[in-house]
Amino acid sequence: MKIIMLGAPGAGKGTQAKMIAEKYGVPHISTGDIFRANIKNGTQLGMEAKQYMDQGLLVPDELTVKILLDRVAQDDCQNGYVLDGFPRTIPQAQVLDKALTELGDKIDYAIDVDVPDENIVKRMGGRRACLSCGATYHIEHIPPKAEGICDKCGQELVLRDDDKPETVQNRLNVYHEQTQPLIDFYKEKGVLKTVDGTMDMKDVFAAVMTILG
Repeated sequence: MKIIMLGAPGAGKGTQAKMIAEKYGVPHISTGDIFRANIKNGTQLGMEAKQYMDQGLLVPDELTVKILLDRVAQDDCQNGYVLDGFPRTIPQAQVLDKALTELGDKIDYAIDVDVPDENIVKRMGGRRACLSCGATYHIEHIPPKAEGICDKCGQELVLRDDDKPETVQNRLNVYHEQTQPLIDFYKEKGVLKTVDGTMDMKDVFAAVMTILG
């Protein structure tokens, strides 16, 4: 079972990816994690990627797909995997699709966790973080016991720059421009499934389970 998770930043696709991976005993693969692992282990692909990253450049799609294929060729991916954060653009999806086809392989499901922009801005704007111990809260869903104070270490909680409404909206604009076209790409391939990401996390997961069967 080979799955790609789609959805805007803050839609909760990473959480769902982890839950799917746990339920089915398959790896949850994020490109960021694979890059870090390859660089840490000093692999040839990792060193190539590092040259781009050190210059503040994006790693080319072909190299990213090579690193990804290297990861999915490992034994723990025999029964499938969940891709999170890749592909992000149509060219990436095309390179991945071509590479998998050459291996006689394909993606089984592309699951879109659909959440309207205004919900995401509100959801992320409610996040609070403790810069001291790393604990995270949400003013509505996981509030601290004392307003603005971390339960664990007593330090002040902050709204991170990443979660400020204007930053979130900018990230959403980039998503709509670059990543949303993937929805049509996978719809044409007949593998797209959409779940309502505004529901409670457990209900979203139940909807995903219905799709995967």
